[in-house]
Amino acid sequence: MQGKIVKGIAGFYYVHVAESGLYECKAKGIFRNRSVKPLVGDDVEITVLDAKAREGNLTAILPRKNALVRPAVANVDQALVIFAADKPKPNLNLLDRFLIMMERQQVHTVICFNKKDLASQEEAARLAAVYRPCGYDLLFASVKAQEGIQEIQRRLAGKTTVLAGPSGVGKSSLINLLQPWGHMETGAISEKIQRGRHTTRHAELFALERKESWQDVPDMSEELPVMSESPHPGYICDTPGFSSLYMPEMEKEELQEYFPEFSRYRDTCRFQGCQHLKEPGCCVKEALEAGEISQNRYDNYVNLYEELKQRRKY
Repeated sequence: MQGKIVKGIAGFYYVHVAESGLYECKAKGIFRNRSVKPLVGDDVEITVLDAKAREGNLTAILPRKNALVRPAVANVDQALVIFAADKPKPNLNLLDRFLIMMERQQVHTVICFNKKDLASQEEAARLAAVYRPCGYDLLFASVKAQEGIQEIQRRLAGKTTVLAGPSGVGKSSLINLLQPWGHMETGAISEKIQRGRHTTRHAELFALERKESWQDVPDMSEELPVMSESPHPGYICDTPGFSSLYMPEMEKEELQEYFPEFSRYRDTCRFQGCQHLKEPGCCVKEALEAGEISQNRYDNYVNLYEELKQRRKY
């Protein structure tokens, strides 16, 4: 029987099978022997041990399209990173760190600034001027006022999307709006497994276009929900909020590859291997002076370059 891991906690993996519902599974020892860890998002094969109790063993992991390191989730189509447009003011250095992480893992990223109702038009325009010229898909929304939600839904349909962002920006509220049966703030793990209340300490998938929730693992003695007719209606993967992100391990010279707005200029610099710092004849610096590259983005590039440089000293 095949299904998808939608949750993993304390050695148990909850696998949703389209025709049957949710199964609580333990991974066979073969995975430990091979140092393979099942991930949320994995398409897997299971052997049913108790059909009534919906219990089984996870026996095989099907080939992955990709596997992210942070957050640890497999078969991802895109990331939706959410920051508040105001209250709190967005930390663009933190946002750029996340964008670099996704660029390195070749995951398309949609940027969403929530709480647009709290930001001035001038501030929204400033944020748009920073990220739209870079080629990023940029949205402004207000979960509270339910504005811009259809634009988000269109981008999520039929895809597995990692939802990420700092705490307090409306991430859980958005999930409640998109999947109102998730009960992100108050949902408790079922009595069957007794593992406390949900605090988003781990990655977890929620299906769109259905009324059932995987947030509360259901009573295994009851009839379990069946997915909609579509085998892939779209999933959102909730991840823990972050207030800081360490730069991934890489050489400082590699950093410029993850600033897409540099690409049209960097091959025309006077010197091969130009790092766009103090070199003469740098076309990236010329584009910056002409206002074609955001000063904020360039400043973050310089700061992150120096961070990678200092890391290599130790």
